[in-house]
Amino acid sequence: KQRIEQMDKTGIDISIVSLNSPAIQGICDKKLAIDMARRSNDVLAAAVVKNPKRLRGFAALPMQDPEAAIAVLDRCIHDLGFVGALINGYSQLDDPDTSLYLDIPQYRSFWSNVSRLEVPVYLHPREPLQSQRKPYDGHPWLLGASWAFGVETATHALRLICSGLFDEYPNIKIILGHLGEMLPYAIWRAEHRTKIDPRGLSLKKDLSLYFYENFYITTSGNFRTQALINCILEMGSDRILYSTDYPFESMEECDEWFGGVDISLADQLKIGRLNSLNLFKLDSPL
Repeated sequence: KQRIEQMDKTGIDISIVSLNSPAIQGICDKKLAIDMARRSNDVLAAAVVKNPKRLRGFAALPMQDPEAAIAVLDRCIHDLGFVGALINGYSQLDDPDTSLYLDIPQYRSFWSNVSRLEVPVYLHPREPLQSQRKPYDGHPWLLGASWAFGVETATHALRLICSGLFDEYPNIKIILGHLGEMLPYAIWRAEHRTKIDPRGLSLKKDLSLYFYENFYITTSGNFRTQALINCILEMGSDRILYSTDYPFESMEECDEWFGGVDISLADQLKIGRLNSLNLFKLDSPL
């Protein structure tokens, strides 16, 4: 109810709802992860059914078991009517000090299924493993959304690119929040340095082209006009999606900011509406 009220107040027709981080990815027990994913998706589906014109869902997936994740995603898309999946970064399995990143070979069958379904996957941030937080010792304010989320997720996205995933499955679409987790501003240098010193990297195309062709970014929680304009200059306006990051950020603050952004009306329409309708294959609501 509160979400719908905020949407009405700020002119948002549709919200795509998902679990917060780390959610299923932070459950080390495989059976429990599968069960919690099923239950979470059922709860979300029930909420969407109550507000079918206003809400859509992202599937929560038990990536601890790739075959189970395939089955869960199939059910969410075909039976529950979800429009994609959201994965909260790496997954833990058995030992809490494990991190299964989505580029590793055991996930190729999962990605093959994503390619077949032609639905986007939102790669959402999570904290680095506890054992990997040494650079943040004494600086807890740099953990979470202020910094560590972006570094962790940008690195994960680059791993996907450099693994050759998009050479195998060129139609896969990955969504990154927060204006691309800093990648629009760093992709040129990553490409430039890997050309000079590839260290075994071998891709069919320039590294940046995978970012431009296989990724979408959202405005979630990054309400900065200069940063948005940089993203438009770097990758164009066709792959940027309006998002608020509610409830962690204010819908009202996002609405006020985006309404005053000094970009063309055509770009505002694409970012604010048309790109999402096209990506998620949605009918224009209301």
